[in-house]
Amino acid sequence: MTAKEFLSSLPAKVPVDAIEGVETLFHFDISGDEGTQATISIKDGEVKFEEGLQGEPKCVVSASHENLKKVLSGSLNPMMAIMTGKIKISNTSEMMKYAKIFGLM
Repeated sequence: MTAKEFLSSLPAKVPVDAIEGVETLFHFDISGDEGTQATISIKDGEVKFEEGLQGEPKCVVSASHENLKKVLSGSLNPMMAIMTGKIKISNTSEMMKYAKIFGLM
């Protein structure tokens, strides 16, 4: 699964009851041959995927496609990836709120 495929699938995967009353905006900057730049927004109980970096993010996630793929497959521990700099997150507390909902943990 590519980064774009994973991110574009989030609107269908995230349960509506998990995002009621919350609003946030994430930028994903994924490098590599299968990388992408994408925006995930949550507002009014809806998750939206947009190509490119749109709006003012509360959190920016940067990683190589290879490292993101390892986290998604379970072969790389997400916390270890963050601590070793394989995944960079601008606002860790914001990501921690949504990591499980997004399927990153």
